[in-house]
Amino acid sequence: MKTDKSASVFIHPTAVVDQGAIIGLGTKVWHFCHIMSQSKIGSGCILGQNVFVANGVIIGDRVKIQNNVSLYDGVLLDDDVFVGPSAVFTNVLNPRAHVERKDEYRPTKVGKGATIGANAVIVCGHKIGEYAMVGAGSVVTKDISAFSLVYGNPAVHRAWVSRAGERLEFEDGAYASCPRTGEKYKRTEAGVRLL
Repeated sequence: MKTDKSASVFIHPTAVVDQGAIIGLGTKVWHFCHIMSQSKIGSGCILGQNVFVANGVIIGDRVKIQNNVSLYDGVLLDDDVFVGPSAVFTNVLNPRAHVERKDEYRPTKVGKGATIGANAVIVCGHKIGEYAMVGAGSVVTKDISAFSLVYGNPAVHRAWVSRAGERLEFEDGAYASCPRTGEKYKRTEAGVRLL
């Protein structure tokens, strides 16, 4: 484990952190977590009880991962991502116990500020855009646009949300303001963007 001795990295005594794992300053690793040697965790993160981080996983800064989440090889969480309890990430599309498929891992990228709800399933090989929101219990089977609110099985687009997670109501179909922050957004054929 690589840490700055003067930094406040907290690792609960029941957590297992393999030699070589990189953990950023101010990160907290709680009960029964396992962080493998070739993983990288940014600064200011919180890993709740029973989180598993496999080799090759990269976690950005200020990420919050709730209890009972496993992140397998190929998962990349950008800065400020929230992962709800018991969310599931996969890395192989058609696993079989008797067939070795380690050369078939498909990457999953979760963009900056995105939220994955409790018990959601993220099928590998897809991208979840910045500040997107995946509802609890949803099954993601395709790419999700930035600022999109999706839910269901399979998850489908239901609305647009701001960086603060508030629903956006577009006036004249093109412009919206976040009711919490006042930030302005524009909707185009390509999706939604912050102005």
